[in-house]
Amino acid sequence: MMKVQEIWLYPVKSMMGQTVQNCILTETGISGDRIWAARDQERGGIRGAKKIGGLMGLAARHLDQATGLVEITLPDGSIVRTDEQSVHQVVSTAIEHPVVLEKLRAAQDLEHFRRGAPDSTDVMQELRAVFGRTEDEPLPDFSIFPPSIMEFESPPGSYYDVWPLMVMTTSALRSLAMSVPSSNMDVRRFRPSLVIDSGELDGHPEFSWKGRRAQIGTAQIEFLSACPRCVMVTRAVTPQIPVDREVLRHIVRDLDQNVGIYARITTPGSFNVGDEMSFIP
Repeated sequence: MMKVQEIWLYPVKSMMGQTVQNCILTETGISGDRIWAARDQERGGIRGAKKIGGLMGLAARHLDQATGLVEITLPDGSIVRTDEQSVHQVVSTAIEHPVVLEKLRAAQDLEHFRRGAPDSTDVMQELRAVFGRTEDEPLPDFSIFPPSIMEFESPPGSYYDVWPLMVMTTSALRSLAMSVPSSNMDVRRFRPSLVIDSGELDGHPEFSWKGRRAQIGTAQIEFLSACPRCVMVTRAVTPQIPVDREVLRHIVRDLDQNVGIYARITTPGSFNVGDEMSFIP
């Protein structure tokens, strides 16, 4: 039997999130997840920590999910709210990069989601920087990604990189910690939507779930493909979770570049921490 151990919400794209005891799944993801994002004032486009690493050192939590009011805690412990006029300057100063926070817009507003200018005119250099790969390391198989992300920073109507859910198991977290004991494999590095208690299973059992469907509470999800990891897993999150290249080296070398598995919602519904996840025959 597998159960939901953690449910994560990330009110602002690429910032640290919060755990909740229950959630509502809609067709587009967990209600309240990634409703704000940072727009790069230098190169344009919505940007995450693939490009602006400092975002991962900030923490966001909902104050009022109905209105989208979010509180952001900076690395020095100070706090700013999304309804304060100073929020854009305060966040920009904290991450040392000029940004404006923008609330999620409808899918029809295509210009809002269109990619900004690349950092390099060399396509391979740009991709290696985003995915944190050295020249002798492979890039992911891009065929698993929706075609829309070639043109848009995220699928229009969402601030997700690719798919609305990323699921990990307790087995995977345990395996990562055992494989690279010198690294801090805190769950916050990997930004899952759900952590599933997989008991005593070894390794990364979620890799075998591709193509399967599961029931959690009143919701149903479909597992799509393992999640290729990018430079974000190497970023500093807190002083205790520092910059660490060895995390990604292990993932690329020993895990075929993947940690966790993407999923989409096939039947909207709700569930709680502790609810069973059962596969649908």
